[in-house]
Amino acid sequence: MPFGIAALAALLIALPLPGSTARSAPEPAMTTALPTEVFLESIGVVSTFPDRGQPIEETIRMVRFGGFRWVRAGIEGLSENGPTTLATLLRLHRETGVKFSWGLVSGGNDLPRLLRTGRELAGSDALLAFEGLNEPNNWPVTYQGETGGGQDRSWLPVAKLQRDLYTAVKADPLLARYPVWTVSEPGAQTDNVGLQFLEIPPWASTPMPAGTRYADFANVHNYIYHPHSPEPADNKVWNAAAPGPEARVDGLYGNYGRTWRNWFTGYTQARLDALPRVTTETGAAITGTITEEVHGRSLLTLYLAQFRRGYSYTSVYLLRDRTDEAGNQAFGFFRRDYSPRPAALYLHNLTTILADRGRIGRPGRLDYAIANRPETVHELLLQRRDGAFQLVIWGERVRGADHIAITFGQERPAVTIYDPTVGARPLRSLTKVRRVDLTLANHPYVIEIAPRAR
Repeated sequence: MPFGIAALAALLIALPLPGSTARSAPEPAMTTALPTEVFLESIGVVSTFPDRGQPIEETIRMVRFGGFRWVRAGIEGLSENGPTTLATLLRLHRETGVKFSWGLVSGGNDLPRLLRTGRELAGSDALLAFEGLNEPNNWPVTYQGETGGGQDRSWLPVAKLQRDLYTAVKADPLLARYPVWTVSEPGAQTDNVGLQFLEIPPWASTPMPAGTRYADFANVHNYIYHPHSPEPADNKVWNAAAPGPEARVDGLYGNYGRTWRNWFTGYTQARLDALPRVTTETGAAITGTITEEVHGRSLLTLYLAQFRRGYSYTSVYLLRDRTDEAGNQAFGFFRRDYSPRPAALYLHNLTTILADRGRIGRPGRLDYAIANRPETVHELLLQRRDGAFQLVIWGERVRGADHIAITFGQERPAVTIYDPTVGARPLRSLTKVRRVDLTLANHPYVIEIAPRAR
């Protein structure tokens, strides 16, 4: 997987690229930006805590460095006397600002404890959302005396627990405003208990009654590499985030459109396109052709593609490689000795470049067009509180590169270009700009566009 194309691609202004062929350029059109802060808030991570051998001081340092805004966590491993207590997590919140998705995790069934600890997190403004069971196909659950989930049991106990979680959260005056996320891997249902829906529709023939409400958001674990998509390919990350059947990984369609195990009917494609959704696990292992460099560029692109394709929150597995399991699981932003991989360095640069605290009240519109654009080039338009636009544009090519031109409808007074795989400082600062030419291969650029003088 040759990712050795020079990071400092040709950056030319108002001139065609050498050797390029002139094409008719599209006319600039108005595009409404999204608040930069909303994108930054989407950036999450799965982490280990002291009960699994990772000191909280190191966790704080790594979370700060990466610029993560939320952490996936739950009652598993939590105890009154430590080493991981609720105070441990509240310290992480105080010192980094992260919030927590709070879940039953793997096989957990202590709903009263989940709600009690969730109230404490909410009281400290450290709660993001509640999450149902983690992969009940891999970790069955016993609830109200019945064991369910796994590969060969009914999923009714899973469904009843998720229903009761949702009902309890929404009945609590303090917790009702927090969203509830579904169990992960509902596509693995052995019997059709309706977990492929946020609320069971009238036409669904399931043992749980129509109108049963499970969640506010769908929740997937769409890892980039999957048995159905094991090799590097163009648009690898973009396709993993797709809401339709073109996603060859364990994505939205296979869990909420037509379940991947027994093909139970879920939402239509039109409903899937608009379905509120999050990812609580995704990522890639460093192995074979997936080098640390490929891993780093993929994870950087992953947050952008997920957000651009409708995921409100994305959590990548894993902050640091596991040390309490067999072998060294090479998924982490940080190695087991706490040293940063390229993934951590690149994300640090991106969150530093985009840094913004507080949302712009009403994002503006920018008139621009992208000429010579192939299907491997994608963009995300953001806007900071100070009015500056940040056009993040990236390529997803395994080989080769694409030459594109960004044209603005009106001359822009100042444009600054960044490459987060190089650093957090500008590559180039320009004035009186109508056009920017870029060569894109396999990572993003950030083009900061100053607001016009009033």
